[in-house]
Amino acid sequence: MTARRDVARGIDALRRGWTVTIDGTAFLGVETADDAALSGFDTPRAADLLISGPRAVTLKLANQREAVPTGPVLIQRAPWIDLAEAIAIADPARDLSNPLKGPFRAGIAPAGAEAAIQLTRVAGLLPALFAGGTASDDSVRLSSADILAAVEHPTVTIASRARLPTEHSEKGEIVAFRTAGDPAEHIALLIGQPTGVPPLVRLHSECLTGDVLGSLKCDCGPQLDGALEAIAAAGWGILLYLRQEGRGIGLINKLRAYALQDQGFDTVDANLRLGFGDDERRFTVAARMLAALGQTEVRLLTNNPRKASGLEAAGIKVVERVPLQRGINPHNAAYLETKRTRSGHML
Repeated sequence: MTARRDVARGIDALRRGWTVTIDGTAFLGVETADDAALSGFDTPRAADLLISGPRAVTLKLANQREAVPTGPVLIQRAPWIDLAEAIAIADPARDLSNPLKGPFRAGIAPAGAEAAIQLTRVAGLLPALFAGGTASDDSVRLSSADILAAVEHPTVTIASRARLPTEHSEKGEIVAFRTAGDPAEHIALLIGQPTGVPPLVRLHSECLTGDVLGSLKCDCGPQLDGALEAIAAAGWGILLYLRQEGRGIGLINKLRAYALQDQGFDTVDANLRLGFGDDERRFTVAARMLAALGQTEVRLLTNNPRKASGLEAAGIKVVERVPLQRGINPHNAAYLETKRTRSGHML
């Protein structure tokens, strides 16, 4: 448990612009650093710049070394790469307004690089860090194994539960979960009473713009309503509301992806240009939540086969996939087609 708490402290440190040390290498997040922090980190020499593999591919850097192109890439720090230039390198939304200088020289990623990039993603930051500088005396010290364990094998506990009648069902119960090593709090809404058959289950990733603000850029809000209606009609089921905004890249990065879509990139390429994968979500937490609720077999309400395979891999049997079609409009038609043709979503 101590290691998982340290991972949570590492996430907090990156968000605050403090250093973390992973496998003996010190890192400082590019997005949250300031000039004073970078000056202290650049002692006795300028630290190098670490970016994710997808962002390196966009910058044509991955072919400068013999390595898997999706792994982290180290950019050797030239004198002109100051904090502002490093942010421009990390943030593709600036590519058109602030053309990059170059040339860049790629180096060998240091120990802890992959885990450091993963930690920025969990923290909701752009996956870019200064690497190899001087850590502060109170730098959070982690190992790659600690970070991997927290991400791949989360410990989930029920924190609170209460009756919650809703417009879809007066027989509702809300259950809140905490995850060790992750500040996000997920919830489950139980509708109806067990009937002796596997519940109809929906894994719904948080979407502030769609669920709350009525965005037409996605189908999330209508799908949430449709899922609640379907579960209520079935008489028994569970909605898991997962804090995985923007397919796991976080709200701010999702808005950056929206800006890139306005420049002509589809939803997949926008995520890749930001340095993320097409879909950063893991559904192990959802499986742990279902297990904590005593459910090991489900009927899954989804068009996304990754959700089914993710639950199956984590020990939850999906006995049936139930499609859900809601919310298609002229503003999101291209987005939904991209999810079908490039992300494997089904009808």
